[in-house]
Amino acid sequence: MPHRNIVMLPLLFCGLFQPLHQSAVSSDKKNRTIIWLSFNKAIIANYFLEGCLDCCIKCLGGVPYASLVATILCFSGVALFCGCGHVALTGTVTMLENHFSRITSDHATLIDVVQILQYIIYGIASFFFLYGIILLAEGFYTTSAVKEMHSEFKTTVCGRCISAMFVFLTYILGLAWLGIFGFSAVPVFLFYNMWTTCAAMKSPIANLTSVDNICVDVRQYGVIPWNADPGKACGQNLADICNTSEFYLSYHLYIVACAGAGATVIALLIYMMATTYNYAVLKFKSHDHTHTTKF
Repeated sequence: MPHRNIVMLPLLFCGLFQPLHQSAVSSDKKNRTIIWLSFNKAIIANYFLEGCLDCCIKCLGGVPYASLVATILCFSGVALFCGCGHVALTGTVTMLENHFSRITSDHATLIDVVQILQYIIYGIASFFFLYGIILLAEGFYTTSAVKEMHSEFKTTVCGRCISAMFVFLTYILGLAWLGIFGFSAVPVFLFYNMWTTCAAMKSPIANLTSVDNICVDVRQYGVIPWNADPGKACGQNLADICNTSEFYLSYHLYIVACAGAGATVIALLIYMMATTYNYAVLKFKSHDHTHTTKF
């Protein structure tokens, strides 16, 4: 046990240096001295090893693993959503300007909306970077607060109120991200319709006599006004649009952005469970010292 080693440590050091003061030169005493030194060194090494292991176990026991996993997942999801969404919006505007609305005044409102969405993306990235760190710190706090340290329960009413606030805020953000996840699926659906139309035109089994009658009209989706010129793409012009880098890149970036939003929703669900459980344990811990939390 570590406390027994603490008591023995001064005696071991005394035994370590006591043979060095003896001036006997017999080989028997030298051998006993070497054995005694080796024994003392082994005991001292074992003492320090036990101390390091106890320290590591204590540190690992205080890690909120659920909050840590949720933080990593949240950072990854928000980064994918914000980064890919920003680039995909820029590519969408470029594609519309080149092929569906050549007059700037026809899609001026769309450009303003895209700029607003990009500014919102900047805000989301900054906010969730800070919020993820705060939730991880709160997880460390609640995990440490419910542990028995020096036979004293270390938490306050203010700490429990802060935990309750994070529970409420995480639930609100989870509902908001469900809406964002659904909203991010809309451009994926629009681009998928356009991609399947182009694929049908290229398919040899389609047996189409005239591809000029196959069109995609983006005006019916409300992206651009009805007076936009040309507003739609048909036949070979539509096939050329599907082969552009703007369409290909934007389509796949929207898919990744939607996946990032889904990952963020999962991360917030984990945060909900972790913060709710931690708050419940903190609430009951003030009356009962038999519960612990690891989230």
